[in-house]
Amino acid sequence: MKTAILVVAYNAIDTLGQVLDRIPPAQRSRIAEVVVFDDASVDATYEAGLAYKGRRNDESLTIFRNERNLGYGGNQKRGYTYCIQKGYDAVVLLHGDGQYAPEVMGDLLDALEQENADAVFGSRMMVARAALKGGMPRYKYVGNKILTWIENRLLGTHLSEFHSGYRVYRCSALASVPYDLNTDDFHFDTQIIIQFHERGLKIVERPIPTFYGDEICHVNGCKYAWDVVWAVLRYRLHKLAIIYEPRYDVNPEKYGFHATPTSSHGQILRRVEDGARVLHVGCGSGHVGEKLRERGCEVVGLDRHLLDGARERMDRAFECDIEEPWPAELDGEKFDVVLLADVLEHLRSPEKALAQARAHLGPGGRVIVSVPNAANGLVRMDLLLGRFEYAERGIMDRDHLRFFTKRSLLRALKAAGLRVVATSVTPLPFASIHPPEKAPLLSRAMERIAYEAALAWPGMFAYQHLAVAEIGETNAAQLPDYVSRVEDGDEVEEAQAVEGEEQPRRDVDQAALGGGPQLGETEHDE
Repeated sequence: MKTAILVVAYNAIDTLGQVLDRIPPAQRSRIAEVVVFDDASVDATYEAGLAYKGRRNDESLTIFRNERNLGYGGNQKRGYTYCIQKGYDAVVLLHGDGQYAPEVMGDLLDALEQENADAVFGSRMMVARAALKGGMPRYKYVGNKILTWIENRLLGTHLSEFHSGYRVYRCSALASVPYDLNTDDFHFDTQIIIQFHERGLKIVERPIPTFYGDEICHVNGCKYAWDVVWAVLRYRLHKLAIIYEPRYDVNPEKYGFHATPTSSHGQILRRVEDGARVLHVGCGSGHVGEKLRERGCEVVGLDRHLLDGARERMDRAFECDIEEPWPAELDGEKFDVVLLADVLEHLRSPEKALAQARAHLGPGGRVIVSVPNAANGLVRMDLLLGRFEYAERGIMDRDHLRFFTKRSLLRALKAAGLRVVATSVTPLPFASIHPPEKAPLLSRAMERIAYEAALAWPGMFAYQHLAVAEIGETNAAQLPDYVSRVEDGDEVEEAQAVEGEEQPRRDVDQAALGGGPQLGETEHDE
């Protein structure tokens, strides 16, 4: 690999030369460039670096001085950007104060190559009590352990240490996350771990010796501890779609496949008969189509941007603007089911998509639609507090252009000439917040409670509204005025408001969640 060493230095006049001298000759031959970024030191660190370069006549050593103090994180940002622009494959982060041993650099570089890792962290905590023997103060040792435990619990990681500054990064991995959005302060190291974790990048650890000398520590311990915990908590709030943190919006497939019984994917899969011809609009990664194909269905996918593997998971897949005419290859084709799962809210003109879906329905065909519930209690609470903030995903996904309640969804379907034959709801998606494999009983209990609440008061507690519709005789001009009279969250069902129509019956799927009521839905009689 073409590798660089990034030395971040601040007031390191007495130690910088020693650190550079300690880089083993065997490793020095593997290094294309050593670049020192002096962060506007108040001493003569920069001048000492230039003098060292002159004495060694080392053309592969580059010394920079920041015009102003950028902070620990800001200095790293500048160094990583430099290494990426220079086309290096990997960069070793080394501190100019001598706290981390250059002698073990080879172990970290070997691990990066041999384990195909995206980052290798030197850990002082992998060997029991080794950090204390190396001179780490006991209060720092205990604090390190406590903070690492908190971070692992909140992130679902298993690192032995979050707070080591001895790291090797693959430059392609650095370029895949917005590290430039991270803090300029010391908890930059924590934020970049969160980004790598969210991106699904591979981090491995190697033990390193601990050395505490007479170097000056510039870290305010209490402030640092708070900053670290707050960074992780903000990540969790971001994952819960309560706030939006652009620095953590790094996952191209933010909506995963969740086929839990009450999820929209689970309900949709049960709605499609084996062997059906399915047009999946907004197919994304194609995982739903893959499950349908396992049941003998023919699946054609459409999406503006097909994610990795989507084409392989379906029979055919096309990239197109869903609001524009769909591919000519589909002209005249009819389908048993057209899926519009979590699609309409992303469109400027959902009506166009519904009209095209109707045109592709074969005899007896049905459209299955799911949309987020814009009247959910969490959104209402935010509005009461004067907040209207977008999130990475969920009801307030920053990509949403249209917002729906149950009433407005029914209105849109009626206007497209589609007759609603069934409706359903989903609860808050606890499976994406707390994966069932980590605590199955807790996850099932939370899912059950949330689902029962959604059934009891759909307008308030439903996370999504689902509707199944078929070609009807109505059009926009004939849209009955009863729809406008149905209040969100009412227990009155739509069919009851239509004069002369029979009362609806409530069908419940007894199979899910241990045999109890699961998929409450309104079926409109023929």
